[in-house]
Amino acid sequence: MGSTSDFFEIFSTEPNATAGVSFARYMELAMYHPTAGYYTRDFKRVGRDEKADFFTSTTFSPVFGELVIAAAAKLLAPANPADFDFVEIGAEPGGGILRDLPHPFARYQIISLGQPFVLPAKAVVFSNELFDAQPFHRVVWRGGAWKELGVALHGRHLREVELPELSAEIAAYADRLPKSAGENYHIDLPLRTVPMLERIVGPKWSGLFLAFDYGKYWQELAENLPAGTGRTYHRQKMGNDLLARPGKQDLTCHICWDWLEDGLIRAGFGEPRVDSQESFFMHFAAETLAAITAAEASSFSPRKRMLMQLLHPANMGQKFQALHALRK
Repeated sequence: MGSTSDFFEIFSTEPNATAGVSFARYMELAMYHPTAGYYTRDFKRVGRDEKADFFTSTTFSPVFGELVIAAAAKLLAPANPADFDFVEIGAEPGGGILRDLPHPFARYQIISLGQPFVLPAKAVVFSNELFDAQPFHRVVWRGGAWKELGVALHGRHLREVELPELSAEIAAYADRLPKSAGENYHIDLPLRTVPMLERIVGPKWSGLFLAFDYGKYWQELAENLPAGTGRTYHRQKMGNDLLARPGKQDLTCHICWDWLEDGLIRAGFGEPRVDSQESFFMHFAAETLAAITAAEASSFSPRKRMLMQLLHPANMGQKFQALHALRK
């Protein structure tokens, strides 16, 4: 794909660049190209200051890590956490929610994006916003049929186009799209999340799968969100110009919980469950929450402010959800 870091030069070498490539391919280049991709470039993406593009639950460590430790131990019970490795997939460089935290697990391991998934026989496999970072496809209902949206290059300008035919990934899924929709109804399809899940749960390890992310169920995506869920994040602001600043802003859409739940069941996990982040921690880390609150009862400390960000429905408590399931 060349060694240049100029996104437009890179995109211009794509077959059909001027006619249009799938949005998923555009996003693959914009996010993961070795020299021009958003996630491969060396710069600050995550944090609470204005130089970063967005913040997430891992920004509020060590509190977030403490709550995850407590919840994972409770979910594994009566098994001993010391019999399990804690494996985090997709942490930011230099990050990791258990880094520098005492924990009860046998070992803490980080698998970065691009590394092979070599998982121990007994594990807690954890991720935070891994699935929403996968390239997604876009379709729109126009003239009585679903049309796939792509991206075309004209000079140094990107524009959205309708592709003349569905890409292979969309064609394989086409019979599961709604039979009709309102004119110009958009669906952003996070199809790549399913192969990612299969890579993680395919090896026959036992233990806990725990993924924090934001998503919707298929019925809502297909019927109640006519503009789709694709969005951008740049300098702490959410936007909807998906073609602006390629390689220099975050691109994401809501994942589909039904698809991941079905994948876990196919892989032999017990009944999966999706909770809001608030509900998950209130239910599975209540003792740790109480201890943090009691230890600093007389002041609104930084740790309490972190709890407020993580749990309050107006902040991250309802925006994010936790998908969890056990496999014995």
